Amino acid sequence: MADDLRIFLPLLLPDTSDSSSSDSSLDFFKDLIEQAKAAELLEEFEHSNEQSRRVRINRNNDLLKREREPELPEVEASRRAIAENCIGKKIIRSVVADDDDAYVIDGVSRSDFEASLTGKTIVGAHRKGKIMWIELDSPPFPLFQFGSAGAIYIKGIDGKKYKRSAVRDTDEWPFECSKLFIELDDGLELSFIDKRRSAKVRLLENPATVAPISELGPDAFLEPMTQDELFEALSKKKVAIKTLLLDQSFISGIGDWIADEVLYQAKIHPLQAAASIPKEVCAALHMSLKEVIEHSVEVDAVSSHFPVDWLIHYRWCKKPGKINGMAIEFINVGGRTTAYVPELQKLSGDQAVKVAVKPVHLLGEESFGPSQKRKSSDSGIYRADTPNVEVSSGFVIPDINEDPSPRRQKRREKKDKGPSSRNEYPRDITGRFEEYMAMKKELMDIKRIREEKYLTLADEQREALRQIMYDNDFETFNRPTDNVHPSMLEITLARKREIAKKYGWPCNF
Repeated sequence: MADDLRIFLPLLLPDTSDSSSSDSSLDFFKDLIEQAKAAELLEEFEHSNEQSRRVRINRNNDLLKREREPELPEVEASRRAIAENCIGKKIIRSVVADDDDAYVIDGVSRSDFEASLTGKTIVGAHRKGKIMWIELDSPPFPLFQFGSAGAIYIKGIDGKKYKRSAVRDTDEWPFECSKLFIELDDGLELSFIDKRRSAKVRLLENPATVAPISELGPDAFLEPMTQDELFEALSKKKVAIKTLLLDQSFISGIGDWIADEVLYQAKIHPLQAAASIPKEVCAALHMSLKEVIEHSVEVDAVSSHFPVDWLIHYRWCKKPGKINGMAIEFINVGGRTTAYVPELQKLSGDQAVKVAVKPVHLLGEESFGPSQKRKSSDSGIYRADTPNVEVSSGFVIPDINEDPSPRRQKRREKKDKGPSSRNEYPRDITGRFEEYMAMKKELMDIKRIREEKYLTLADEQREALRQIMYDNDFETFNRPTDNVHPSMLEITLARKREIAKKYGWPCNF
């Protein structure tokens, strides 16, 4: 666009001897060229930024995972906010996002969804596990599965009391990532957002009796198991305890951070088999479940109000650290990143023995199992019938007439040679694994720092470009038109009207 304006500028300028009019028109078109260049640069930058953002999302970028995923306390805080501010009020308008993310609204068209809500009165807000639904004066009812980044915002209500901060307070309302917007008869507005496109919103006639609610286990806050019930349920499960806690059909509402927290406080290793947990340890688990969930619900899931000795303050950055002087490590349990404190959380029973003797093969390391025989030219084993000559340098000079194909050693020869080189020089598996994990953590830290710098720079550049465009538009809009040539006047006024419409400024010409 800027190049086109530069080409046609001589054709658009009138041939006149009025130097003041020509100068004014020339300035006007120079402003147009500058604004066009700024607009093209901003568009190109945002396009490249969007492409890189999609790549990061597709690669499950760790930077996006730093935000806490909504679990029972976060969803309960949203339910309470709706119950306190919206019950008894009528929905006068509902809007479903018209974009490529509209699949968040599942199983119903945009128009049908909007029509099913508009005109209804909110009479209740309910939750089970990590799922919430709003009860209206007549079915169907909207049900919200928050996914990994879903959140409900109520305009004018301090959101920090009931949800994690996924958007900035300065962002334009309704937010760009809003999937559902609702306006009530008293002017109150609420919006359901989803930055990662993993949430689902459905319309159901009776949510409590059908999937996904009917498939959930007892709610960890509303329907807690007794200590005996928990012990009996664990005794029937052979899976790792963290994997079991994340199973929503076993107990609903627990996610990564709660599971890590309660296991840390109960001093249970995340890989400990559920059935192997003794009754006294189960009592500690039951107590920590109760305390963590009740306290986090009480403070509306605001982590700054959690006790300072909780693991959550350290685990979400996924960086090496210490808590109460003890090192925090990260492992994979059932495909989920898990934080634990090895000094405090130790495997017990048969698992401790099995893990101690289980070999760990790192990437690129040879396997010395029975199915893969080690073959080494410098093993120190030579055949008696081969005329090799061993010199003092340690090298072996083979006979040129020797058959180069390897010969399998006989059992008697192996027995005569005594212990193999493998037994003579055992590998320090633990040391190698710790070195590998340290290198991996260092690389992840470098990657995180680079991405944080990139995002900061991207925000600064975007804001600078927008400010340039705003300053140019402001100057153009306020420039008097007294000296503009009559042939350019309509173009100038049209440009000013376009700027006024863009920023919502009053325009009376």
